[in-house]
Amino acid sequence: MKTFADKVIAFNKTIDFKGSLPAGISMMNPFKENKNVPALSTAFYKKYYNDTGRRHLILGINPGRFGGGVTGIPFTDTKRLVEKCHLQYEGKETHEPSSVFVYEVIDAYGGATSFYRDFYINSICPLGFTATAANGKEINYNYYDSKELTNAVYDFIIENIQKQISFGVETDTCFCFGNGKNEKFLRQLNDTHGFFNNIIALEHPRFVMQYKSKSKQLYIDKYLAAFHSVAP
Repeated sequence: MKTFADKVIAFNKTIDFKGSLPAGISMMNPFKENKNVPALSTAFYKKYYNDTGRRHLILGINPGRFGGGVTGIPFTDTKRLVEKCHLQYEGKETHEPSSVFVYEVIDAYGGATSFYRDFYINSICPLGFTATAANGKEINYNYYDSKELTNAVYDFIIENIQKQISFGVETDTCFCFGNGKNEKFLRQLNDTHGFFNNIIALEHPRFVMQYKSKSKQLYIDKYLAAFHSVAP
C-alpha cells in the first residue's frame, strides 16, 4: 500500500502547468527548476508522512520565493528545514516570515512530528508566481492578484485540490491560511465542488508577522484552538 509520503512525492514529481499565463507573470516550479528540491522534499515527506494515516488539509495561497519556492515544502524555508526538521541543506540560507510563524505554531502544537502526523500543508495553487516590479525587482505574485491569472489557473487549481484529497485527506474540515481573498475564493470553489464540509479560515502567517507581530501569541493560540478542534 502506498504511504501518504509516496503519494505526495509522486504528485510533486509530476506537477506542471501547461497553460499560458498573462504577460509579465512567471510561474515557479521548484520541482523542475531547482535540482536540489526533489531530494529535499522527498526527505521531508519520508520523515514525516511515511505512513497511511489520514490528515487534515491546510491550504495557503501559493508558494513564495523563499519558502516552498526553494525547498519544495510549503511554509518551510531553508532555516526552518535545518533547525526545526533537522534535515540537511547545503546552499544559500533563506528566511521567510511566514515560515517563522508557522513553525512557532508547530512548536506550540508539540513539534514537527506531532503536527505533520495530523496535518498536511499545501496551497490553493500549489505552484507559485513572480512578477517584475517597476524597479526591476522580482516579486511574489498571488493567483488572485489579477482576474486574468485566476482564470488562467482555475482548472489547474481544481484538479490539484482533487488530487491532494485523494492522498488520504479528511474532508470534514479544511483550514485556509488567509481570511480575505484566499478564503473567499476557496469558499466559492467549495460551494461549487463540495470538497469539504467545513472551512476554517485563519489570518495568513505573513499578515500576522507583518502587521500583528506584537500580538503574535494571540494568533498562535487561535491557530492551536482551531487545530485542536479536529485533531485526534
